[in-house]
Order: sequence, then C-alpha cells, then structure tokens
Amino acid sequence: MAIFGIGTDIIEVHRVQKAIESSERFRERVFSAEEIRYCSEKTNPWQSYAARFAAKEALFKALGTGWSGGMEWKDISVEQNEQGKPIIKVFNLVSDYCKANQIKQIHVSLTHIKELAMAYVVLETD
Repeated sequence: MAIFGIGTDIIEVHRVQKAIESSERFRERVFSAEEIRYCSEKTNPWQSYAARFAAKEALFKALGTGWSGGMEWKDISVEQNEQGKPIIKVFNLVSDYCKANQIKQIHVSLTHIKELAMAYVVLETD
C-alpha cells in the first residue's frame, strides 16, 4: 500500500452549532441521515457534528480536489463500524474519484474537546 493523500481539519464547535441552529437546511445539506441520527443521540450533539464536518473537510484535502467537479458534502458520510470506530463512506462523485484513483482504504481519526473538533484522514492506494 502507498499513501495517496493526507488531510486534517480543525473547527470551532460553536460555528457548526450556530450554522445548524440558524438553518435546518444547513444540517440537511451537509449531513447524511445516519450522521444526523448518530449526532442527535449524543448529550452534546454539536461536538459530534463538528467532528464530522472536520472529517469531510479533511477528506477533500486528502483527495486534493477541494470542491471541484460537483462533489458535495453528502457524498461523504462519517459513520461507525460495529466496534464504534469512525469510518468514512463515500458516494456519487467522491466514490467515482476514489475508484478512478485506486483509493482502497480511507482511515479517519476524530477528536473533540468542549470548543474544538478535529479530524485526520489518510488515503491508501495499492
């Protein structure tokens, strides 16, 4: 395996909270139904939303694409495997890009404290 790209992002939790509270449309445009369900069940959902937002930004940085070619927020969903480890699922144009570039594995690490959330993404190819 070889590293295709790495990306990291950090965001203030209150910025994501403010965006969601001021516009339900923001939450629906950025987060998948599974992400909304997961975050809504948390005592402090804002930290979980912010960590997922950071993971999406970090993935776009790792891909090296930015927002080119019509890729969208909901083309990425940050979920959990059976053990609770965060995983990234990709769809539509992001999935197509990963396949075209032979990206075989997406690793993600999330962390947050009261005011900040951070994500780190590593992409692997053959």
